[in-house]
Amino acid sequence: MRKKVTVVGGGFVGSTAAQRIVDRELADVVLTDILDGPPAGKGLDMLESGPITRSDSQALGISTVNGDYSATANSDVVVVTCGFPRKPGMSRDDLLKANYDVVKGVVEQIVKHSPNCVLVVVTNPLDAMAQTAFKVSKFPKNRVIGMAGVLDSARMSAFVAMECKVSVENVHSFVLGGHGDDMVPLPRYSTVAGIPLPDLLPKERIDAIVERTRKGGAEIVNLLKTGSAYYAPSAAAVEMVEAILKDKQKILPCAVYLEGEYGIKGLFVGVPVKLGVKGVEEIIQIKLTPEENAALQKSANSVKELVTVLGLW
Repeated sequence: MRKKVTVVGGGFVGSTAAQRIVDRELADVVLTDILDGPPAGKGLDMLESGPITRSDSQALGISTVNGDYSATANSDVVVVTCGFPRKPGMSRDDLLKANYDVVKGVVEQIVKHSPNCVLVVVTNPLDAMAQTAFKVSKFPKNRVIGMAGVLDSARMSAFVAMECKVSVENVHSFVLGGHGDDMVPLPRYSTVAGIPLPDLLPKERIDAIVERTRKGGAEIVNLLKTGSAYYAPSAAAVEMVEAILKDKQKILPCAVYLEGEYGIKGLFVGVPVKLGVKGVEEIIQIKLTPEENAALQKSANSVKELVTVLGLW
């Protein structure tokens, strides 16, 4: 029997994530949206692509406009992408209150129908929405995970590969902290074919890559004019889903609830974790320099400000 994944939100991120899961035959997928019609159309379109992609994964799109989530029952993983999109000139923080109610309502329904699932939260502002899902679901902390570090690290890796003129397969980048302008790229832990980045590039080039990584989402928003990134975010979410469904025990940077690790308590902040069938199997603690640690604490404080506004702190 195949695994089951629900993707909540049939916009660009959600529908692209659903398509990737179906194409890779990772699970059967239920795609939900409050719109009546489009999710069903997208689900049917994905299903009809199966004979071409050689995937037997089933795709079903449903409207939840009437609050009926019964088709999502017994999902192994639920990916939450619903919410208002980021627009030019808008920070992730501007989305805070608008998306709080959306995520709260969705999670309440998901918990009723899939009480044993792992929640992967993609909605921005990411860290605060993961905290929202954690508080509302009352799930154990290992089963609520925010998608942030995988995306930010991928962006950094893309820029490193471009700068060094090497295959992206050679590059492994490492970004911690909140999913915002205070994120913490770690060049010292980023490598090209195992070679630390500082041994390959001068400081000014690394600094430029770090800055572009921090502004990566905004750069795409400004280019698109309407909407925000969805190819890379969906790919990042699916990498996490695959690690969970296949119990890969894969170490990825994700936003998780910390209880003293890295000197941070009671907040969702991006750190390296081991992902498997239980969700977060282990939080990996690495040694940071005083400067790196200060940057991580600053990022955590930015997250704290958001969750405080929402009354979650």
